[in-house]
Amino acid sequence: MKFEVPSLPYEKTALAPYISEKTLELHYEKHHKGYMKKLKDAIADTDDANKPLEDIVLQAEGDLFNNAAQVWNHSFYWRSMKPNGGGSPTDELKAAIERDFGDVKHFHDQFAAAAKGEFGSGWAWLIMQRDGHLAVISSSDAENPLRSGHTPLLTLDVWEHAYYVDYYNERGDYVQAFLEHLVNWDFAMENFLASR
Repeated sequence: MKFEVPSLPYEKTALAPYISEKTLELHYEKHHKGYMKKLKDAIADTDDANKPLEDIVLQAEGDLFNNAAQVWNHSFYWRSMKPNGGGSPTDELKAAIERDFGDVKHFHDQFAAAAKGEFGSGWAWLIMQRDGHLAVISSSDAENPLRSGHTPLLTLDVWEHAYYVDYYNERGDYVQAFLEHLVNWDFAMENFLASR
């Protein structure tokens, strides 16, 4: 299998002013592609070179897991945002959020709390649990919900390289910008419908 970092789904200027071109250049070109290079080096001439990325994420440990999961998480993160995003979901996903969180505001509050409360590096996720209910969780370092049998719908990267150039140490401002202006509810809906 040929492993490649997917192209960004928008121009590097498209998320400004909430995420700058400089941040996307650093994050995508250096961090995301750097994880991919380490992953390719680690699996060269091994059985893992012929496996789907998701299988490696589910089965690997140590450095191999960290690099594979960071490649997967970042690819998912870029699609969790779009220019002129944010706000509220629609249709079945909105109904599920209202069922499981009370309303969209309570979802926003729980998601923001998970993102701001993750100590150090990690991720905030909107997931569909195995029982079909939605939940917000956070994960440390490269961990993601796939390893617990859950379906990710959206994620936010809260490693400092995701926001420090634009927000310095104000992670809360970055989280708020994501929720209000960047969330790609269309992508979340695709994941929601595919998981049912």
